[in-house]
This record gives sequence, structure tokens and C-alpha cells, in this order.
Amino acid sequence: MGLIIALIVLGLILLFAEILFIPGVGFAGILGIASMVSSCYFAFVDYGRVTGLIVLAVIMLILVLMLILALRAKTWKKVTLNTNIDTKAVKLEVPVAVGDRGVAATRLAPMGNARFGYKSIEVTAFDGLINPGTEIEVVAVEGMKILVKPCNLK
Repeated sequence: MGLIIALIVLGLILLFAEILFIPGVGFAGILGIASMVSSCYFAFVDYGRVTGLIVLAVIMLILVLMLILALRAKTWKKVTLNTNIDTKAVKLEVPVAVGDRGVAATRLAPMGNARFGYKSIEVTAFDGLINPGTEIEVVAVEGMKILVKPCNLK
């Protein structure tokens, strides 16, 4: 009888772990169900029909109670995280302004890096491609996107 009780307890623990810790129908849930089925099998084989039916009824009762507890809203409120995030994203300042001049450090096709003084910044070519070493000018700043054009174009 100890083996049957141990299999039932093991099955419940595995099903509980499947529900709370390992989402989805996975290895732990299948092993939990197999453990409970094997406990019913051993109860029928070793102790007869009456004991097997009692064990089956007890397992079904435990599973129904577990299902009822799992479907209650209060059960999940105890397990869930209830913190609110009240911070805001840090607004970064763009280190260049419209009209600033720099040099394309990489090919802008249409995006690449440019140097403005000692700062290397990712920029976007306003129109077409810009080769490295070309002098560029900032024509627009949209959020964190910096649009540039070659200086020799008007």
C-alpha cells in the first residue's frame, strides 16, 4: 500500500510542478498522470477490485479539488507578481543640432556613422549614398534619427 500512496503523492507533486513551474503539457505532467495511473493499476492488481475503485475515486476527487483550486481567482492572486512599474524612460538628448557639420566615418547607405568633433554618431543619409570622408551637414533631427546630406549639395 505504501507504493500506491507514494505513486499518488509523486503524481500530485509532478502535476503541481507542471501547472506552476513548467508551463504547457510537458514531461512532468505526463509523468504525473502515468504515476497516478500506475498507482490505480497496482491497487487493482494487488488488492482487488474494491480497493482499486477506492483508490481511483480518491485520485479523481483529489484531481477535481486541484482543478477547482486552480480555477479560482484568489489562488492565482497569491502566486502572481503585483508590482507596478512607475518609472519613465530616460529621454536621451541628441548631441547634434540642425546645421552642424561633420565627416562621414563610414559609407552612409543610407545609415552609417559620422564624426562631429570627437563624437561618433549613427546618422542617416537624407538622399542617396554618401561615401566615407565626405563632409556632411545635419538637415533634420527626428527623435533620435539624424538626417544628413553632403555639404557641397544645396
